[in-house]
Amino acid sequence: MEMELKRINKYLSEVGYCSRRAADKLIEAGRVTINGEVPEMGTKVSSNDVVAVDGEPVIYTKKEFVYLAFNKPVGIVCTTDTRVEKDNIIDYINYPKRIFPIGRLDKPSEGLILLTDDGDIVNKILRASNNHEKEYIVTVDKPISQTFIERMSNGVPILDRVTKKCKVEKLGTYEFKIILTQGLNRQIRRMCEYLTYEVETLKRVRIMNIKCDMPVGEYRDITKEEMKELQTLIGDSTKSYSPVHPAAPRKRD
Repeated sequence: MEMELKRINKYLSEVGYCSRRAADKLIEAGRVTINGEVPEMGTKVSSNDVVAVDGEPVIYTKKEFVYLAFNKPVGIVCTTDTRVEKDNIIDYINYPKRIFPIGRLDKPSEGLILLTDDGDIVNKILRASNNHEKEYIVTVDKPISQTFIERMSNGVPILDRVTKKCKVEKLGTYEFKIILTQGLNRQIRRMCEYLTYEVETLKRVRIMNIKCDMPVGEYRDITKEEMKELQTLIGDSTKSYSPVHPAAPRKRD
């Protein structure tokens, strides 16, 4: 039986050492060895090879990943840098394992954010080309016109580009629902500002198939049924675990 070979960066990712991008940097720096030899980028390894980083063998340990849905309160910052930001999401949740948020939800906003220690999920959910839906309920400072709904739906010029077409529905005089498939910096607020509206409250109520059904400030485990559907939505390629650079994704709402 032929032994399976994997690229060294994929191997380091799958065994839970770091992300593929971080692995590439380690390889370029000459810090990775295979059987005592410094490999070239793209070198493949088998389970019989001894892979080491800085001379320390990389040991595979099977782990159960954590997947949480959290209803973020206003005022909490989605950062893992607990030294810089006192009102950070990590300290607020105080989870017993190291986890990090998938994407961002800005400080004045509330609602659903997912947290995990599974780097593969992070990369797939945040990849803009995947067109994953995120749903928000927004209130603004003046009555919503039909022109506002149509212009928000068809795209607004912000950050040197025009936003993707999206679904927008008026819910009340000052309230609307919007479903985005991209995550530009403070996108909804900037879109509203362009149309001379100011956001007063913004709440994310859904990310793909995961709904925000817990009280503000509380979290829950994502169910097996939700994870099964989520994996279907994002594809079933091999997982990678990227604890080394958990703050890499920079998408915000």
